[in-house]
Amino acid sequence: MQIGVYSGTFDPITRGHTDIVERSLRIFDHLIIAVAPNPRKKPLLDLAERVDLAKIATKELPCVEVESFDGLLVDYARQRGAKAIIRGLRAISDFEHEFQMALLNRKLDQRLETVFFMPSEEYSYLTSSIVKELALFGGPLEEFVHPEVAERLRHRIRQAGS
Repeated sequence: MQIGVYSGTFDPITRGHTDIVERSLRIFDHLIIAVAPNPRKKPLLDLAERVDLAKIATKELPCVEVESFDGLLVDYARQRGAKAIIRGLRAISDFEHEFQMALLNRKLDQRLETVFFMPSEEYSYLTSSIVKELALFGGPLEEFVHPEVAERLRHRIRQAGS
């Protein structure tokens, strides 16, 4: 079985993320969405919420598992028996950072490959930050995130504003 690990903060998971998941499943038998705590980014949603929302957004996709992890991604991927780390590239601006991380991960574990996927054109501009800003100003979200993710995000922003 070919296992891939798609890691990220997923604050929140977007339709761009799920597009990458769907593309990954064309190559991998099983995909693990590994939600990282990443306190440097100061996420709006706590870790448990991000895991829960990723499960909701991918519940219709077979062979997808969602869980959080802590520590080095290469260690986590090795423990889970993964052959590759999945990363999405939206634009040239993503490439430099992702390239550096891929080389570092290869240095840490030569058996683990990094596979880059480009999202569909309709999601090439989409980021979690854009979705959060849209939600903050009361914009429509369902085109960009799963409807249950949209509702939970609106609720969280109302709570934060109170």
